[in-house]
Amino acid sequence: MPRLVPSDPQFTTASEREVWARLRDVLAENDVLIANLRLTDDVKDHEADLLVLMPEVGIVVVEVKGGSVWHDGHQWLIRRGGEPTVIHPVDQARSTKYAVREYVGHDQRWSGRHHVAWGHAVVTPYSAFPADFSLPDCPRWMLHDRDDQADLVSRLRDNALRDQHGKVPPSLDDVELIAEILTGRLRTSYDVNAESDERAAAADRLTQEQSAILGVTRLLHRVEVRGGAGSGKTVLALQQAKQLTKGRSGTKPQRVAMLCYSLGLAEYLKREVQTWNRKERPAFVGTFHEFGRQWGAPDGDRTDSDFWETRLPAMMSDLADDLADGKKYDAVIVDEAQDFADDWWQPVLKSLRDENSGGLYVYSDENQRIFARFGRPPVHLVPLVLDHNLRNTRQIHETFGPLAPSRMYARGGDGPVVRFVPAAPEAALAAADDAVDTLLDDGWKPGHVCLLTTGRRHPIQVERTDFHDQAGYWETFFDEDDVFYGHVLGCKGLERRAVVLCVNESDVKERARERMYVGMSRATDVLVVVGDPDVIRAMGGDEVARRLGVLQSVPSRD
Repeated sequence: MPRLVPSDPQFTTASEREVWARLRDVLAENDVLIANLRLTDDVKDHEADLLVLMPEVGIVVVEVKGGSVWHDGHQWLIRRGGEPTVIHPVDQARSTKYAVREYVGHDQRWSGRHHVAWGHAVVTPYSAFPADFSLPDCPRWMLHDRDDQADLVSRLRDNALRDQHGKVPPSLDDVELIAEILTGRLRTSYDVNAESDERAAAADRLTQEQSAILGVTRLLHRVEVRGGAGSGKTVLALQQAKQLTKGRSGTKPQRVAMLCYSLGLAEYLKREVQTWNRKERPAFVGTFHEFGRQWGAPDGDRTDSDFWETRLPAMMSDLADDLADGKKYDAVIVDEAQDFADDWWQPVLKSLRDENSGGLYVYSDENQRIFARFGRPPVHLVPLVLDHNLRNTRQIHETFGPLAPSRMYARGGDGPVVRFVPAAPEAALAAADDAVDTLLDDGWKPGHVCLLTTGRRHPIQVERTDFHDQAGYWETFFDEDDVFYGHVLGCKGLERRAVVLCVNESDVKERARERMYVGMSRATDVLVVVGDPDVIRAMGGDEVARRLGVLQSVPSRD
């Protein structure tokens, strides 16, 4: 049997299937029989009923005409709907032959090869023609009628040989390549990034729709927006900064500062703002420390918590007292505000032109309090709650759902199930590295992949931090060509599409549940959790363990 492409084609007429079956049963093993080949060029659409490729013989484009076909001395006719209808079978076969031949010849895979012989033929399986029938463009050996069907394959071989016109017949290698070019064996593959792009676009649209909530705050100057992971708080905060800076709904433009705690989130905010029109950019974007440094506040030792939580804010408060009015702000927006210490709010309020009624917009998720400090602004804030998860897939959201502070509704679309890889604490990093390799093998772009640890930092994170310093290290988060290695403590407010969460600790420390929540919710599309089952159960609880598949026997409390 020849190679059949496709193996079981669907035909619009019984005559085409009959001719195909006859050729299928007689053609040689190395021959190729292609059915219903459609091709479009800049002239018109072409369709070859059958294409027969025979190594060392030739190639024949076959036009099949069923029913009663005849030639009245001037033109070809067929009866359709009871009426004679003019047809052009020879023209169809010949023009299709030229189109297919040109298509193959222009393919780069055919470059440098010799021209091979192509022929065309007309088959009328139900109509007969005299042995001496001949037309200038269709000699009798090119027409295969009802009485020729028993010997159709040998006639097509003769047809191909007569149609060589000085060209060489195709070799077996030529036939294989032509079949590959014509049947699309230059395959594309499933792309995980494409589905992720679609989910990201949908999440962006939903987040923009959610920005309508900012209309509620138009007449409010002291607001706290609360929302769990994936609720779009950061995007909403950015949108608010843009609106206040530009001026909204007839209000005048304001001088706005946008603050956060972590260097990574600050880098993200700065990059986003830089893409905006200059009239929309806030006057300040950065960390709490950078906020004070613009007034002359000193740097400190990163290991000296008393400096950051007590002495620095006191110095900033004094510096704010001496600020000229032009250096102060009409509004301050704080993202991931649960990271701010009590004493930090005083210099923030003092930075406002009107300390009593200036704008203060706070975005927070109390369940992401992974630091011991937790301060609330010493002013009344009107609470607004975001209760839809727009960013994480339903599978990811439902897995970390028991860790969320309140009931949220998944709107992030469907994705793959969350995968759990059991590993002892001392082997977790190696298992996590293997999980990263698997994601890359699956087609994920390195810039979409992140490995986060809950315990000691990954050696690559340590190496990059030593090489770049902290600011330079966080710039690598936005490197599209490399996997990012980080720790859950620094990644709040940030996300990547594919995340490996490495639980590389053996003792359950303070705020372990919050670290688990933060780490799991950084993934928008794919989440792999690596760690010791007992540790994960102790950190996240029985319900999270059950949803990860760590504890199959724990009953659901849903």
